[in-house]
Amino acid sequence: TLFPKLFDAWSDVGVCGRAYHNKLFDLNCWNPRDFSNCPKGSIDDKPYGGGPGMVMMAEPLKKTLDAIKQLHSDKKFKIIFFSPVGKKISQNLVEKILLSKEIKDYIFVCGRYEGVDQRFIDNYVHEILSLGDFVLSGGEYAAMALMDAIIRRIPGSLGNEESSVYDSFMDGFLQYPQYTRPETFDSTKVPDVLLSGHHEKIKLWRRKKALELTCNLRPDLVENAISKKKLSNYELSILKEINFNKN
Repeated sequence: TLFPKLFDAWSDVGVCGRAYHNKLFDLNCWNPRDFSNCPKGSIDDKPYGGGPGMVMMAEPLKKTLDAIKQLHSDKKFKIIFFSPVGKKISQNLVEKILLSKEIKDYIFVCGRYEGVDQRFIDNYVHEILSLGDFVLSGGEYAAMALMDAIIRRIPGSLGNEESSVYDSFMDGFLQYPQYTRPETFDSTKVPDVLLSGHHEKIKLWRRKKALELTCNLRPDLVENAISKKKLSNYELSILKEINFNKN
């Protein structure tokens, strides 16, 4: 990253900050400017063929990789580059990273400006990832988002180990609505079932609400679950009850 300071605050507050200080993960920021051949530390140049903006040069990036690998010669890295052209980051991808037995160490390359010399990407990058169909000023934000998603799933990161298990997308659906005190807010009461103390009824209510919410906001997730036959008879009955139609 050309802006290591962006990660200082990120690694000092909240869940990720606590996990970092508790040494649940290691984070080292490397600046390609330190490996530039230019006395001024330039790492970009005008694009061949003309056009607006500047392009990050391949050589400083490669030298940065070489320095990392030399210092950590005992590690096997997967190199991820963040770009709008990449595959969208998903919870499934996060879980695969967590469960990987082969790769435990990653190098995240954060691009800037108009882009990165394609030769660097072709020769050294293993995977290209994106936050979504929009453009940011740099890959740092995508890197922080992916790291956050991974770190909060590491045992010991959250106060309650079960918290992340019930998050949206963990089972393919959005999370059910949540409520806390007071019981009445703006003349609206907390649903009676949540005050009943009946755990099985609460569980069924939450599952129904999660499915309803997903149908309304992310019907594509429901359609995917139907096509892969992942729904229980209870869940199918809910879809019938709310007249969900697969497009």
